[in-house]
Amino acid sequence: MRIRDHRASDEPEISLVPLIDVILVLIIFFVITATFDARTGLKIELPRATGEATETTPPLSVLVNAEGRYFVGDHEVLRTDVEALKSALSEAAGTDRERTVLLRADGRTPHQAVVTAYEALGQLGFRRITIATAPPTGTTDEGTR
Repeated sequence: MRIRDHRASDEPEISLVPLIDVILVLIIFFVITATFDARTGLKIELPRATGEATETTPPLSVLVNAEGRYFVGDHEVLRTDVEALKSALSEAAGTDRERTVLLRADGRTPHQAVVTAYEALGQLGFRRITIATAPPTGTTDEGTR
C-alpha cells in the first residue's frame, strides 16, 4: 500500500490581502499629509519708502486709480488699452523720452493695470520710471513720491 505524501502536491501561493492593506495605508498616509493649500488669498502690503527726490524738472505723472483708469498729468485717458495710453503719453511728453515718469498706483489697483502702464511706457522708450510709495505709517513726511 502506498501512502500519499500531501506535502508535495501543495503549491505555494502568495496572499494578496496583506499587500493590499499596506498599499491602502500608504495611500491614506499620502492623502492626509499632502497639503492642498492654495495661496490665492495672500494679503500683501505695498512697499513704503522715505527719500528725497533730486530731480529738477518735474516728472511726467501717470496715475492708476483703484478701478484701473489712467490719468496722464491732469488728463484722464478714456480707454484702458495700451494704444490709448501710449497716445496720451506721447501727447504729454512730446519727444522727450529721457524724462522721468512717476507711476502712482492705488493700493487696490489691479496688477494688470500697472503692467499695462509699464508696457506702454516701455514701448514708447521711457527708461526712467519711478514708482510712488507712501512713507511708513507714523512719520510726518508730507509728500508721496
